[in-house]
Amino acid sequence: QVQLVESGGGLVQAGGSLRLSCAASGSISSIIAMGWYRQARGKQRELVAAITRGGSTNYADSAKGRFTISRDGAKNTVYLQMNSLKPEDTAVYYCFLDRSFVPRNWGQGTQVTVSS
Repeated sequence: QVQLVESGGGLVQAGGSLRLSCAASGSISSIIAMGWYRQARGKQRELVAAITRGGSTNYADSAKGRFTISRDGAKNTVYLQMNSLKPEDTAVYYCFLDRSFVPRNWGQGTQVTVSS
């Protein structure tokens, strides 16, 4: 059983920063990628950033230049450093884990609220 535990969300003013963390625990093997999606109220869930086991990264256009994804392989933890936050970044952020031959795992979500 794999569990993803997220932390680091909260309330911040526009222009501020937050750092999200997601730690994976349990029987983890054959990791392909980890990353973050977000879902704003009334909108579809969208990819924010992802990082592969090899360290390749992928960002949504809205995140490029402001967000940085990184990982600690030894801890099975992925981080999302979010700078220059905007009110439109307000959403629930969900961590995900992709592994070979099994369905995607999701975290419980952490709320990020950016006030103007």
